[in-house]
Amino acid sequence: MEEKKLDINSIIGFVLIFGILLFWFYQNQPTPEEIEAQKAKIEQEEVVKSPEEEIIAKPVLETQPIDLQDSTALVNYKSAVGEFGFSQVSEGTTKLENDVLFLEINNKGGQVIEARLKNFVTYDSVPIFLVKDGNAVFDLNFTTTNNRIINTKDLFFEPTMSQSGNEQILSLKAKVSSTQYLEYRYEMKPGDYLVGFTVRSQGLDGVFNENQPINLNWKLRGIRHNKSIQYGNRYTRLTYNHEGEKISKLSESGDDEENEIDVKWLSYRQHFFSTILTTNKHFETVDISSKNLVTEESHTAKFTKEFSTVAPLALEGGELSYAMNWYYGPTDIEVLKQYKDLGLVESIPYGWGIFGWINRYVFTPFYGFISSFLPFGIAIIVMTIIVRLLMSPVTYKSYLSQAKMKVLKPEITELTEKYKDNAMKKQQETMKLYNKAGVSPMSGCVPALLQLPIFYALFMFFPTSFALRQKSFLWAEDLSSYDTIAQLPFTIPFYGDHVSLFPILASIAIFFYMMMTTGQNMQTQPGMPNMKFIMYLSPLMMLFFFNNYASGLSLYYFISNLITIFIMLAIKRFILDEDKIHAQIQLNKTKPKKENKFQRKMREMMEQAEKQKQIGKK
Repeated sequence: MEEKKLDINSIIGFVLIFGILLFWFYQNQPTPEEIEAQKAKIEQEEVVKSPEEEIIAKPVLETQPIDLQDSTALVNYKSAVGEFGFSQVSEGTTKLENDVLFLEINNKGGQVIEARLKNFVTYDSVPIFLVKDGNAVFDLNFTTTNNRIINTKDLFFEPTMSQSGNEQILSLKAKVSSTQYLEYRYEMKPGDYLVGFTVRSQGLDGVFNENQPINLNWKLRGIRHNKSIQYGNRYTRLTYNHEGEKISKLSESGDDEENEIDVKWLSYRQHFFSTILTTNKHFETVDISSKNLVTEESHTAKFTKEFSTVAPLALEGGELSYAMNWYYGPTDIEVLKQYKDLGLVESIPYGWGIFGWINRYVFTPFYGFISSFLPFGIAIIVMTIIVRLLMSPVTYKSYLSQAKMKVLKPEITELTEKYKDNAMKKQQETMKLYNKAGVSPMSGCVPALLQLPIFYALFMFFPTSFALRQKSFLWAEDLSSYDTIAQLPFTIPFYGDHVSLFPILASIAIFFYMMMTTGQNMQTQPGMPNMKFIMYLSPLMMLFFFNNYASGLSLYYFISNLITIFIMLAIKRFILDEDKIHAQIQLNKTKPKKENKFQRKMREMMEQAEKQKQIGKK
């Protein structure tokens, strides 16, 4: 390495800078009068005390009740609270924590300004924060009887800590007087992610303007916890329980808003972690919104979506009283099912309809059982093997249909040549052949349709299963996220800036599977030239789409397709005999075949169409 030396230009530059600094200090030095004034100020603030005691002088504000209906007093109150403290209240925070959750509550606004989960970290080993650095705001907005607007986020609350058994209780009061106040009450139990939260007023029945609503405003920006912000954002969503036990969600991909009634709880889900607000007295109406903050993949973006809730609160006898709960914790079925009476387990995205039912009641408990005694990656392989074996009768039916179609290929080709100038007649004769032989061209599609619920349920299971989060297998560091074997110095559209191996293996496996199924169909159905294109397109789509998806899902499809290929080879070599199938088809042709209503209707329609065609030619 070449040694760096100072040249004459550098020396001149340093001298000039030094001279400028000296001139600046000389021009801005304080005058004798300013020095004397500063000394007098310091002497005035000093307090002489005994050597044993350290004294810090602070201005003291005399405590007096403030009338919130007096606009002048209200302005003075806000000024006093902000600068000096009111009723011995000053700017500061109070901490609540147990062995799983840490909360920091600000005296100003009485709201949680930090919520940290103690037992979890992000992909880069940073603690999981659900609330931090001003990403959340909780505020009550109300109007006084003289039409002054109050926002509780601007008020200072007086904190009082107490203990009831093993429960920590934090009471925060924004006082008008000793008997008039607005109280936020937090109650935390050991080992619990659910924190009791009560909002109530005392002696403010003459302060609240009952003709104007008291609005609860709750906003939160979802903090990024995933390696891929787009992937995490896909499962960041506002979910809510309303109108009894109805569960609805806002859009997962774009901006959305709704006005709902009878809301029991609202969940701001941040993929594997959730912030949930519940209430015993259902919100009569709520205005909720979700704003997407992610436009493209980014390594530096911090937030995913911005959620907002506005809910009017009802007064009882002129006072406010709501018993609520805050849940800060994992979106994990094992944790959320502890709060069965609140129904929080419904906030987990299992999927809709029959797919969600299969995911929740079959795959989730089944995988939980297997992974309780096997490594998580091996458990996926074992579950895949069992699922494929259970689905093997469907695979057999599908392959049997393909084998029958293959046997009929020479006769279909003959009909194609015979009626090459009459497509309608060719279709009629082909249908007759299928009917006589006891073969249905749709029988190969039915097994595939039966597998769709399994496919979709697993599609939702792997990315949302908390049990898979940060569980490694082979080269995959996290089975709930994508694996990386190479980091690219550039980004490929729709693919990403990395190479995942499991999607490559899954794509190769599905290509060979398509060769065995679609390839055979191309031989038996020459009128379908696009099948070859589909055979190549499907693996390519999987390669691109699954590159940013959960590696556990790619592992499942890789193993699943391998098993399916082996099952089909076993059926072909040891179970099905094409000569016997051919003989059976020929026997079926000799037997009288009774048409069902659908077949008869189709035949009559085709014959009618043929007659009209002949008449048209004349």
